[in-house]
Amino acid sequence: MKFQPNALIERLLHGLNNGEGDCFPLKQPTPTFDGLDQNLMTYVLPVLLFVILLVKSTSTSENHHHHHKHNENQIKSIHFALYQHETINKTGYIIVNGVAGPGVTQTTTPFGTLFAFQDPLTVASNRSSKVIGIAEGTSITSSFDGLRSISVAKITLRLKNHIGSISIAGGTHNLKASDHPVVGGTGDFTFVQGYITSSPLDLKGLTVVYKIEFHLYWPPYAKQASLS
Repeated sequence: MKFQPNALIERLLHGLNNGEGDCFPLKQPTPTFDGLDQNLMTYVLPVLLFVILLVKSTSTSENHHHHHKHNENQIKSIHFALYQHETINKTGYIIVNGVAGPGVTQTTTPFGTLFAFQDPLTVASNRSSKVIGIAEGTSITSSFDGLRSISVAKITLRLKNHIGSISIAGGTHNLKASDHPVVGGTGDFTFVQGYITSSPLDLKGLTVVYKIEFHLYWPPYAKQASLS
């Protein structure tokens, strides 16, 4: 049964006109809340819609900020390959003779041999191709079979968008690909990290050729330091 205020007013007026002292029955009808529910929905629905839109807007704003933060902290990297040309007694020399193991060949040196080099780096395996870098360093034969050595080198580069040098250190195998970690850098390579892979490409003749693959990474703070 619905609560009908108009009917109640009409009954009240009818009772007053007839001189009735008690125009209400002892048991009054209990009003329902259908009308109240409609009133609540009238006010609650807009509020709910506002809250939903507010939450969605906040979530979108947070995601957008996180996206920019991710871009700001993104690690910059470059990957490329050059070719090292080493000619015995021209760009590379034995400084100290080794004491044991095989003799000096294109692939071996006696244990303890100290070798120094200053080799050009070209854009192609052909020696006449453009030189855009220099690898200079030393190596000491560290295995009795004469195939492995400990190498330290500074590689100076003049790339299109990067000029500077990187320093590397690590073990080298004369017949297999070897990874050398980057331990430092200068110029545009300041704070650089990563590694290079040296792979023998041509070991015949007086000049041996190695393919040098660079995998260089700049941490986020490198950009901040360059701007300060």
